[in-house]
Amino acid sequence: MDRPARTPRPRRLPRESGFRPAFTLMLLYFFGFFVLFSLLLVMPELLHALETLPPGATPEEDRAIAREVARRAAAGRLPWALGATVIACALGAYTRTLPGLRLRD
Repeated sequence: MDRPARTPRPRRLPRESGFRPAFTLMLLYFFGFFVLFSLLLVMPELLHALETLPPGATPEEDRAIAREVARRAAAGRLPWALGATVIACALGAYTRTLPGLRLRD
């Protein structure tokens, strides 16, 4: 008796992991670190300005003073914040410590 020829079973490929938005997460981490480091570098000047505000100033005057102090303080420090951001993101990606960027095993 002749047996009918069997077709070989198709091999199943390993299941691929779902979509992981690593680039989007890295952009969000970059933005978050940049804001954090910028605030950390500007905060001492803002606190000093807060202590030396003239009494009786209106909220609009307070905001204008704070805006000017922050602008002057950030002018020379933004490159430092940018450098710290690049280093933090690079170290986080290299050591795989940033959530959402880890490889699944």
